Amino acid sequence: MHDSELLVAAAYDEGVVTEVIRPAAIVPEESARAMLVELALRDVQNGGVWQSEPSLWSRYDRPWLGYGAPGDAELIGTIHVAYGTPTRYEITIYRVTVTRFGTDRGWSVSSLCDEALGLGNLDLAQCPRAGLAEPPKPFRF
Repeated sequence: MHDSELLVAAAYDEGVVTEVIRPAAIVPEESARAMLVELALRDVQNGGVWQSEPSLWSRYDRPWLGYGAPGDAELIGTIHVAYGTPTRYEITIYRVTVTRFGTDRGWSVSSLCDEALGLGNLDLAQCPRAGLAEPPKPFRF
């Protein structure tokens, strides 16, 4: 990347916070089911502020105008998830991004996660975590 590209990237990303959740947060089955129901009930296209997809949950500042029409709704942040891992009915939260718009309004990685996890009676600090395995030994001939 050229110096000018680095400068533009730095200016564009100013205020954006991305954090890899390490070890990843694991949402247990009961909480996961409750969260998915509540996220669907709070969908941006249905008067809510969340858009949930199989790998990404997005939080907006207001509901969308209609199906596929965000209008002037601003993205607060996103939570990257994996369904069905580590077990079939659990959800893993592994990366969270808060936009500049979100950080300017006081949102953090923790507060964004806590709002979503709160739908399943959890918070990030008390959410179970994935076990970290030792890295494999280097391959030798």
